[in-house]
Amino acid sequence: MNSILLKNVLVHNAIQHILIIGNKIAKIGSIPEQPASETLDCKGKLAAFPPFYNTHNHAAMTLLRGYGADVTLDDWLGKFIWPIENKMNAEDIYAGTRLAILEMIKSGTVFFNDMYWFPEAIVKAVEEMGIRACVGLLQICGPDGEILDRNRIGNQQLEAMPHSDRIMLAVAPHAIYTVSEKRLREIAYETKNNNRIIHIHANETKTEVDNCVEQYGRRPIEMLDEFGCLTERTILAHAVHLNEHERELIRERGCWLSHCPTSNLKLCSGMFNLDTVERVAGITKTTLGTDGAASNNNLSMLETMKIGSLVAKTSSDSVLSGTSSQMFEMATERGARAFGLDAGVLAEGKLADVMLVKLDHPTMVADADLMSNLVYAADSSVIHSVICNGEFVMRDGIVPGEDEIIAEARERWRHLKSLI
Repeated sequence: MNSILLKNVLVHNAIQHILIIGNKIAKIGSIPEQPASETLDCKGKLAAFPPFYNTHNHAAMTLLRGYGADVTLDDWLGKFIWPIENKMNAEDIYAGTRLAILEMIKSGTVFFNDMYWFPEAIVKAVEEMGIRACVGLLQICGPDGEILDRNRIGNQQLEAMPHSDRIMLAVAPHAIYTVSEKRLREIAYETKNNNRIIHIHANETKTEVDNCVEQYGRRPIEMLDEFGCLTERTILAHAVHLNEHERELIRERGCWLSHCPTSNLKLCSGMFNLDTVERVAGITKTTLGTDGAASNNNLSMLETMKIGSLVAKTSSDSVLSGTSSQMFEMATERGARAFGLDAGVLAEGKLADVMLVKLDHPTMVADADLMSNLVYAADSSVIHSVICNGEFVMRDGIVPGEDEIIAEARERWRHLKSLI
């Protein structure tokens, strides 16, 4: 069984050792010298933290980074994103997802929740690169109210595909305005029986909410509740524009929220009010997501924590909202719990997901509050190594095969660009 010994690492404010056996943290503390498959002496210059769990992403959109920048949301979708997505194939998705995983590992992320085309290609990329993912069975309906053939075929291939325990499958209806009532009710029934997560965009923009009210006389969250789609297994992405009744429904049904502050600001979707959601409405199941690289435009959870904190403070007019400890918990422990992962904290018996941070990096000095430094000052260059499921996926800043991953992604973008 593989084992890793991290010697002389700062963890829980003390220089200690961390012993990993298999995919679990076996011991933290003073550990007698013993052989391990791999040993890293941190020499007191590295600190161990739980890594990040990105709860909303469209990973392969790394290939579309910068495409259609600085235009309105309608133009961005209608003139740029949707037309080029129709030209993407499984090879594009595989290459874009590998590029995304490389970027996420480099910035300390070991899990992402994905919703995109050709999900079987996403699984292939995740398996090869060694991190965790929840891969969505994407659901978008045509005018007849039935799921698109493109989705149906891809989902069937994914269902038949073997995968490791680092990967889970969710049902991913895109949104209330792209999935029929019939299909949403079917999803509610199916997931009640198979216990799968429902991952859906909800209340992302004011226009989405207004159109829903005009067409159906109800708001999106109210409709999802009527259809049976609001449960403790539901991940609501964005949820920017919520009224009091919708927040009450979310709290009562125990849904999880994926707050994507950077994407919300860049697309002018609105400002999520964390203080209203958590302190006023009593919803304590808010997590953090980056959204895709076409609308962020990076996948750094470090940056997401900082922007999330600043949005929380500004939207509530209170410096006490969106504290560094709150944002870090949303990016780590809460993100893991939302997907049933026994991770997100460094403790004996937990899954062996670990991020090692350089203490002598300029942004980590002074060291009055290292967590505050991570949230407000750090960028991905502070991260030395990343362990996922008891295996190094990055060691001393190096991810295996990164040059080839970047070259392949660049070539796939050039191919897509030639089709425009």
